[in-house]
Amino acid sequence: MKVSGFSFVRNAIKYDYPVVEAIQSILPLCDEVVVAVGNSDDGTRALVEQIDPKVRIIDTVWDESLREGGRVLAAETDKAFKAVSPDSDWCFYIQADEVLHEQYLGNVREAMIRYLDDRRVDGLLFYYRHFFGSYDYVGTSSLWYKREIRVIRNDRRIYSYRDAQGFRKNGNEKLNVKPVEAYIHHYGWVKHPRAMQLKQQSFQKLWHNDEWIEKHVAKADEFDYSGITTLCRYEGTHPAVMQERIARVNWKFDKDISRQKLSLKDRCKRWIEKITGWEIGYKNYRLI
Repeated sequence: MKVSGFSFVRNAIKYDYPVVEAIQSILPLCDEVVVAVGNSDDGTRALVEQIDPKVRIIDTVWDESLREGGRVLAAETDKAFKAVSPDSDWCFYIQADEVLHEQYLGNVREAMIRYLDDRRVDGLLFYYRHFFGSYDYVGTSSLWYKREIRVIRNDRRIYSYRDAQGFRKNGNEKLNVKPVEAYIHHYGWVKHPRAMQLKQQSFQKLWHNDEWIEKHVAKADEFDYSGITTLCRYEGTHPAVMQERIARVNWKFDKDISRQKLSLKDRCKRWIEKITGWEIGYKNYRLI
């Protein structure tokens, strides 16, 4: 069984992306990792180049005409996916702000082996923890997606969907997937407030036009994390590759979680899921 990892990134240093940790977290499962490094102005290419000999860079230029809807992110994902070795069986997709906890490496490898010859299975579905404000809190609102596909078969009919959150095939067909007992830690909302504000100002341009940005993106030096209403304290461990980064934290975020403002919609969803076990909401995949 051969496994390729793939990812994309641009200006990882400027926007404080843990891309090194992201790639390191999947390296034990991969024979190679292809990274599409976009036209950066902060030394991102050199940063990625020094990670590991198994990492292979393809240099790309982001298409600024794909500005709205985050379509350029899918385009960059597809560039990396198309560059993996043609003889790979599985492809592990990891975004620059996602990290796989090492305690799940065995589960992922086992699932890859188990479904290797089952051609009904297009990919593997992972659970998510979305950290917010600091490494001590995770989001609990239904706005955070609970699961997403991160391992796909090396099938050229598969492509990155919309803003690169998931995948589709054959035009607009959802992938058939099997769940794996493994968590991806999403650290996209855990940055120093200054870095977070810079990211907001830049990346909102990939989803919205100038008028929307002028109206909705605050002009400030630092991002205001206080607006979140539904969090819980994280009592588990972080991936080993993240320990050094976490030790360097130089900002403070505290949230009083004793007064959660869970919406009526979320309360109903939780009640139904608790009683029935049925996971409510939009799913970008088909469980088989």
